[in-house]
Amino acid sequence: MALMLGGGGLVAANVYASASEGGWGGQGPEATGQVKSAGMATIDCPDVGTQLTKVPEAARADVDRELATLDQQIAAAYQQLQQSAPEIRQDPAAADGPIMNPLKDKRTATLDRVADAIGRTGDRPEGLDALAACTLRPAQSAPGDSASAESTPPADTQPPADNGQSAAPGQGGNGPVAADYADIKSVQPNVPQPAKGSDASTGSFTSECGVNANGLRNSDNVIVAPGVSNGAHHFHDYVGNQSNTAFASDDDLAKADTSCVDKGDKSTYYWPVVRLQNGKQEKDAGAPGGGTEGNAGEIVTPKQVTITFEGNPRGKVTAMPRLLRIITGDAKSFVNGPANANASWSCTGFEDRQLKDKYPLCPSGSDVVRTFRFQSCWDGRNTDSANHRTHVAFEGQDGACPQGFEPIPQLVQRIVYDVDAPSLNDGGKTVPLYAVDSFPEQQHKPVTDHGDFINVFDEGLMDQMVDCINSGRTCGPRGDDGGDKGGDEGGDNGGATANPGDGGNGGNGGDQGDGGKNGDDKGTAAPSDGGKPGDSATASNPAEPPRTDATVTPTGGTKHDGHGKGGKQDEPGSTAGPTETTKPAQAPKADRTTAPAEPTTAPTGKDTGTAEATVSASAPESTGAAAVPQTTPPPATGTEPQTSGGSLAETGAQLWPAAIGVLLAGSGLVMFLRARRLRY
Repeated sequence: MALMLGGGGLVAANVYASASEGGWGGQGPEATGQVKSAGMATIDCPDVGTQLTKVPEAARADVDRELATLDQQIAAAYQQLQQSAPEIRQDPAAADGPIMNPLKDKRTATLDRVADAIGRTGDRPEGLDALAACTLRPAQSAPGDSASAESTPPADTQPPADNGQSAAPGQGGNGPVAADYADIKSVQPNVPQPAKGSDASTGSFTSECGVNANGLRNSDNVIVAPGVSNGAHHFHDYVGNQSNTAFASDDDLAKADTSCVDKGDKSTYYWPVVRLQNGKQEKDAGAPGGGTEGNAGEIVTPKQVTITFEGNPRGKVTAMPRLLRIITGDAKSFVNGPANANASWSCTGFEDRQLKDKYPLCPSGSDVVRTFRFQSCWDGRNTDSANHRTHVAFEGQDGACPQGFEPIPQLVQRIVYDVDAPSLNDGGKTVPLYAVDSFPEQQHKPVTDHGDFINVFDEGLMDQMVDCINSGRTCGPRGDDGGDKGGDEGGDNGGATANPGDGGNGGNGGDQGDGGKNGDDKGTAAPSDGGKPGDSATASNPAEPPRTDATVTPTGGTKHDGHGKGGKQDEPGSTAGPTETTKPAQAPKADRTTAPAEPTTAPTGKDTGTAEATVSASAPESTGAAAVPQTTPPPATGTEPQTSGGSLAETGAQLWPAAIGVLLAGSGLVMFLRARRLRY
C-alpha cells in the first residue's frame, strides 16, 4: 500500500508540475484562452483614432479631446490592473467587475460623445459603440509582440527563471523584458536600396538642431491631443521649435525660438525619451506621463541627433506645405499590431542591419542608433488628417508614390545613444536595461517607437532645400555644396572641433568608432563634452566591410557642407549632458541569435476633406482604415517563430519522475495481489 500511495503521489505531483511549466507567467492559459497570471497582462482596446479616417474640420478639436479621454481611461484601467495583479493571477474573471466592465461603460459614453461631435457638423457615424469593449490579454499573445516566438537565448543572456513576479523587471513594473532585446551581430543586412531612375532627386539637406541638451521635455502631444495636458502619457524629447506644448497654436510655433543652427527652421521634431532602468528618480518620478504611468528611470540625453531631408528615387520632390504634420510609427502597435510600426533600431558600425521589434545589444565601442524614415508622399492638399496618417504615404518598394500623391523631401532622423548592452542574465541589475517611454499598457516595447514632425520652415529655406535635393547637391547650414564631404562625414554633434586637414577640411572630432570615413578624423573632445577622440570609421566594427547603400546615414554621422576653412565648431546646445560620460572598457559580449523579420506594410489613403465621418470596421490589428496601400520603409528584422523546446525527448526527460511513480505503484499492486492469494 505504501508503494502504491507513494508512486501515485509522485505521478500526480509530476504531471501537475509539468502542466504548469512553460505557460505564461508560469501558470499557463486555460482552455478558454484567459490568462492565469496578470504579471505581464495588458489591456487591449480598439484604437479608435486610427479608424476615424474622415472627421469634419469643425469637429476635430472636440473629437481629439474625446480620443485623449479614451487614452486616459485605458491608462487608469491598466494601473488598476497592476494593483489587482495578485487577485487576477488567481482568477482572471476577477478583472471583469472592477476593471473591464467599467472601462467598457466609460468608453461607450465617450464614443457616444465622439459621434455627437461629428454629427453636429456632418453625418453621425454608426457603429462606434462596437469599439467600446476591450480585452484582457497576456503580453505574449498580443499581436504586436513576438516574445512567444522567441528562440531561447544562450545561457549567458537568459533571464532568471520566472516565478510569476519577475515577468516585468523594468523600474516602472511594466517592462521591458529580456525578450525585447537582440544582438545586432546576429542580424543579417536587411536595408534594401531602390534603384534610382534617370529623374531621381539625389541630393540631401541637413538641419542641425542639437540634442536637446537643455532638457525640453513634456508628456504632451500637440499633433494627436492638442489642448490636452499629458495627452501622450509618456515623455518626449524636443529639438527645433522651443514652444512645444499641447496648447501651442500655429502662430505660437511660427513666433517661437529654435535650437536649429539655421533660424529659418523652426520645425518641431520630437520622439519618446529613452530611459535607463537604473533606479534613478527623475523629477517626473511622481508626475503623470512619468513614474506614475510606468515611465521610470534615468532619461538619457542623445549623444548625437542628425536631421536630414532626402530625395525620391523616381522623381523630383516638391516643397512641403507649411505646418504639415507627420507622425511615423505607431505608439500603440504592441496591441494594435505592427502594420504602422516604423522605427528602426541598430548600432553604429552595423546600420545596414535594422530591427523594428527589438532593442539592439551593441558590441563594445558601438552606440545604439534609432532611425525614423518619415512618409515622403503628400496628397497635395491637406496638412493633416483625422487620423494623422491618410494625408501622407510611404513610397512603394520601387520608390514611386501612390496614385494621387506627390513626392516631398523625406525626413530621416538618426538619434545616437551612448548606452551599454544591458545584462539580461540578471534582469539588468549589473548593467541596466534601456527602453523608450510608452503608453502604460504598451509596456515599453520597441515596436511602439515613433517620431513626430511639424514643418515650420521659412518658405525661402524650404525652396532652397527642394532646389538642393532636386539638383543632386548636399546642403546644410554650414554651406552649400562645395565644402567638407570627407572628414566631416564622421562628425558628431557632441564632439569637439577638429583641426583643418584631419580627415578632411575642418571635420568634427568624431566619437569613438565614429570618425570620418576618409582618413583619421582625430578631433579631441573636451572632457566636459563626454566625447572621445575620433578613430577611423572601421574602429567600431573592424570586421564589417564598408557600407555602400545610401538609405541609412553613414556610421559616423551625416554629411555637412561647411567650406572647410578652419575647424567647424559644433552648434550651441549640442554639448553632451551629464549622462553622456565616457564609457569604461567593456568586455566583448557573447553572440546571441535572431532572424530577419518579414516586411510589413501599412495602409493609408487620401483625406477628401468632406464633412463626413468614416469609421473602419476592421479589427484592431488593421488600424489604418484607408484606401491607398502604404508601403513601410526598409523592413527591420526581428525573430521568426522558433521552438525552444518541447521535443519528445525533452518531454520524456521532464516526466521521468512520473514514470518511476507508475513503476512503484505497479509493483505495489502486484505485491498486494500476491499477498491476498497467499492469505486465502
